[in-house]
Amino acid sequence: MSRTRATLTGFTAILLWSLLALLTVYSAPVPPLLLNALCFGIGGVIGLVWVIRSGEVRALGRVRWTVYAFGTAGLFGYHFLYFSALRMAPAAEAGLIAYLWPLFIVLLSGLLPGERLGALHIAGALMAFCGAALIVLRGAGTMTSAALPGLLLAFACAVTWAVYSVLSRRLGTVPTASVAVFCLATAGLSALAHVVLEQTVWPDGPRGWLAVLALGIGPVGLAFFTWDIGMKRGDIQLLGVASYAAPLLSTLALVAAGITQPSSTILVAAGLIAGGAALAARASARKVTPG
Repeated sequence: MSRTRATLTGFTAILLWSLLALLTVYSAPVPPLLLNALCFGIGGVIGLVWVIRSGEVRALGRVRWTVYAFGTAGLFGYHFLYFSALRMAPAAEAGLIAYLWPLFIVLLSGLLPGERLGALHIAGALMAFCGAALIVLRGAGTMTSAALPGLLLAFACAVTWAVYSVLSRRLGTVPTASVAVFCLATAGLSALAHVVLEQTVWPDGPRGWLAVLALGIGPVGLAFFTWDIGMKRGDIQLLGVASYAAPLLSTLALVAAGITQPSSTILVAAGLIAGGAALAARASARKVTPG
């Protein structure tokens, strides 16, 4: 696969993730752990079929168990927090705060050996946090008491994915086929936790089931495989910057579906979060110069 084709493949993950909030809303009232189990079960089965057809089964045996444990913990933790956040707070606000993860990745990468934070990194962080603060302040007088915990979970969700992404650099290169194991293990763990901690509530009608199926096929399934290909074989810098458009695309999808009312405040917040992360990414890109 060429570098250009791999980059375009990675772009599809960003587009799919922009629908995550919308489909999560449509999947209500399924509780978070059960939703995790259903979506990752669908995504994992599809991935397993792809692994078998591509002849990558043997490659799975060469992956260390610590890598499988780490990947499962990252997927399970992020999506449990994300689904919980969108059940407890307005979708647009929670989704935007959850999409602070690209910025956190840039900031946390400054702690790695050979990396450092510059003025643009700090400026980007301040810009994005202004966007998050705008969301919280906007809803201070209208949100229910359950909304604030939801926003805090969204923030924890962003931190979780950023930490997972940065630490994954230490695990070395693993085959894309391993993502199928991550998904299936996450589905199993979520199902066990659901039985112990939650009451079973199935999707409400055909639209709810279609939303769960779409989540499992796209944002919580295919997206992880296409993103992995893009990260390993495509233009990482370009994909990294493009991912900062996800919060704006996600908000526009909610507005187009009529779930979120058009608001200049929300659009400004989306622009601040996406712009702050892009500014931080530009700072990192400036450090990469021809040898």
